[in-house]
Amino acid sequence: MTLATGLPHSPPNAVGARYDVRALRAAEFPWADETTYLNHAGIGPLPERARAALAAHLDRRAAAHRLTEADLFGVLEQSRSLAARLIGAEPGEIALATNTSYGINVAAQALPLAPGDIVVASHGEFPANVFPWRHLAGRGIHLELVPTTPAGWPDEARLMDRLGDPRVKVLALSLVQYHTGYRADVASLSAACRATETFFVLDAIQGLGQLPFDVRTTPVDLLACGAQKYLLSPWGSGFLYLRSGLIPRLTPPMAGWTAFRGTEDFSTLLHYPGDWLPDARKFEMVTLPFQDLLGMNRALELLLDLSIESIAGHLAQINQPVVEWAERTGIARTSPLGERGSGMVCLAPPDTARVFAELSSAGVIASLREGAIRLSPHCYNTIDEMARVADLLDRACR
Repeated sequence: MTLATGLPHSPPNAVGARYDVRALRAAEFPWADETTYLNHAGIGPLPERARAALAAHLDRRAAAHRLTEADLFGVLEQSRSLAARLIGAEPGEIALATNTSYGINVAAQALPLAPGDIVVASHGEFPANVFPWRHLAGRGIHLELVPTTPAGWPDEARLMDRLGDPRVKVLALSLVQYHTGYRADVASLSAACRATETFFVLDAIQGLGQLPFDVRTTPVDLLACGAQKYLLSPWGSGFLYLRSGLIPRLTPPMAGWTAFRGTEDFSTLLHYPGDWLPDARKFEMVTLPFQDLLGMNRALELLLDLSIESIAGHLAQINQPVVEWAERTGIARTSPLGERGSGMVCLAPPDTARVFAELSSAGVIASLREGAIRLSPHCYNTIDEMARVADLLDRACR
């Protein structure tokens, strides 16, 4: 039995995955043995199928007469469909975007906020989910950053308590915190937002691709996600989800020329026809990067074929050597485990910068974020790689 990827089930060395990790590495990440790449929370590599699709598309783009309708607007239709599948949405709830910041800015500018209203977020949010809200100060809208817990994680009890203030109109939060790997209790926060009629805006870039998420079971009003990290897609690709019932209530802060009814017919554009489109496409700013979204399509197909649930299970298993090493040695771990954990492991050993430098010199590609070493593996990494990292950490910390 095979997956749609052509990768067989029940492999050796799968460790928690329902796909053959070795075959995946050979087919899609043929360079993986050159290094130990653990920086998917920073830059996700391109699967071979995405790289090949980009190269073929650029060959056609170089001789533009070779481009077809499927190379252009057909790519966009597939992007909306695949992004919708990823999060359990409908294609009409997806607007394509070039990054997370675009989606958060749409939320900040389009939601019906008035002077005196408050947007609540957690301290420790990535700047992309802070600055667009802070920018509303000129309209008399206040951003309130709720202090984190002593562990440095979002204080969800205090966040939910603030939702009882009728002045609070928006909760803005990340699905996964970029520097700790903390996974938000989106289900509880969503229920609290619905109970208080508070808009819930989710920055999902550090979660999608490594953790399952479904807007049907955990409703949010708006979700923004660049695809260049765990979604293994090119820079300049991403999407914005808007809950269907919210779309008619919101006016886009900018008017893209394809956002209006009738503009599908390029032969009659000077009639300036129609009102806004009835779905999330009215928030798109065409021309979008067709080639980057094509690369995203191939990457999303791979991840969906592997299954996000299987990827999450694989990450939980292969992270064990590093987690167990930290527990055995007493080295500080700034990332949680269990229900609030994710595929990231973040460590703060003494002399963190030196330890990070030693990992780097040994060919381990990770990140140094907010005083901790952030390890963020993905679907093709192996438990042997993580055991080697644990050994390198042990030597560096002696």
